[in-house]
Amino acid sequence: MEIPHIVYLALGTNLEDRIANLHAAVDALSPEVEPLTLSTIYETTPWGYTDQPAFLNQVLKAKTTLVPFALLAYFKNIESTLGRKPTFRYGPRLIDLDILLYNNLVLDTEELTIPHPRIPERAFVLVPLAEIAPELRHPVLGKTMAQLQSEIDTSGVKPYMTVVP
Repeated sequence: MEIPHIVYLALGTNLEDRIANLHAAVDALSPEVEPLTLSTIYETTPWGYTDQPAFLNQVLKAKTTLVPFALLAYFKNIESTLGRKPTFRYGPRLIDLDILLYNNLVLDTEELTIPHPRIPERAFVLVPLAEIAPELRHPVLGKTMAQLQSEIDTSGVKPYMTVVP
């Protein structure tokens, strides 16, 4: 029997029916990824490229037996199946799935970096991540998610919808 790995995932969307996009992405995770805890859904100002609609973002804790590269491929397939089309960096997207953390793994390759390299600077990730795992420590920086969140401006992140388990 394979041992499940604990992963933290970020979901984002700013096109079409944003709530439906998030629900469809969470539903599509099964059977390879089992959600354990879902954050509140937050409406956030765009990051990187600002001339686009506001995003809805959510973070979830899950378990999986997939290895990191298989998990990345699985997410790319879900994004494609749900209708994501290639666009420019930080541009609008129907759905985006990112691996934030995978156990305490530190991995840095051309294809995949874990922990996600921009966690410390992204309020739209840190606010929901600190909500569901405030004491979780960043495996490289050694700070908790609550500490990292306290170090950045979170004014562009507003609760949109509380998720009922």
